[in-house]
Amino acid sequence: MTQSRFGRVLLVVVAMFVALVAGGARAQIASTELIPNHPALTDRFTFEIGAQYSRSTTSASLGPTSGGTGVVVDFEDTLGLDERNWIGVAGVLWRISERWRLEVDYFSLNRNATRTLATDIEWGDQNFTAGTTVNTSYDFSDVRIAAGYSFFKRRDKELGVGFGLHVAKIDASISSASAGTEGSDVTAPLPVFNLYGAFALTNEWAVRFRMDWLSLSYGDYSGDIRNTAIDAIYQPFRNVGFGLGMRNMIVDVEIEKDDWRGRARTVFSGPVASLRVSF
Repeated sequence: MTQSRFGRVLLVVVAMFVALVAGGARAQIASTELIPNHPALTDRFTFEIGAQYSRSTTSASLGPTSGGTGVVVDFEDTLGLDERNWIGVAGVLWRISERWRLEVDYFSLNRNATRTLATDIEWGDQNFTAGTTVNTSYDFSDVRIAAGYSFFKRRDKELGVGFGLHVAKIDASISSASAGTEGSDVTAPLPVFNLYGAFALTNEWAVRFRMDWLSLSYGDYSGDIRNTAIDAIYQPFRNVGFGLGMRNMIVDVEIEKDDWRGRARTVFSGPVASLRVSF
């Protein structure tokens, strides 16, 4: 997702949320029914666990020790990593007060592949030539921690902003029988701003969205991160519910560290289903 496309998605989601809020307000004025009371907007603690069926694309470069950033390698097309994967996801939401909240989310994906190269590739200090059979691994994990403030808060709707941190860990290696193993790993803390909202349709149904974004350069890192999530939540039981939604995450970072000098870009996109427990 490019930055311009991300901006369009942001505008569409916000417009949809505003329309829902306005429509809900008109409906409440015209109706004598009670305001919906959905646990997703009122419970203090929420725990989620689920799975995402993700399409993943990865490109990265590892520069030689002598200097330089190296040549970017496509890990799916060139090295054979699977594009489609199941990813386990988990999250916790703590409503500290009526308007303040703290969120922690986690997911990880470890992939391996074996392929005979159709073209030469450079990775670190090694040059793997065409016709060589190589083993590739690319492990990615992300911990998201975010604090938010709901500047608009009602029992059935909210809209807020926050600040958080994605701690992305990347471990990539390529090996062959003749050249041995060449790889490295890096942990990149990436701060983000976020916008979030939720709207209760009934006592059982609600929708929510969240967007994280930031582009910056600091220390050994430069690049940007985009993370979007939208979910429909069905909670037929007081403390147990289910979620179905979409996730899209783009991490594009340039690294200038002694153990990794180069670039890593990873995209995850696909539907997610989850089990929710709240109280």
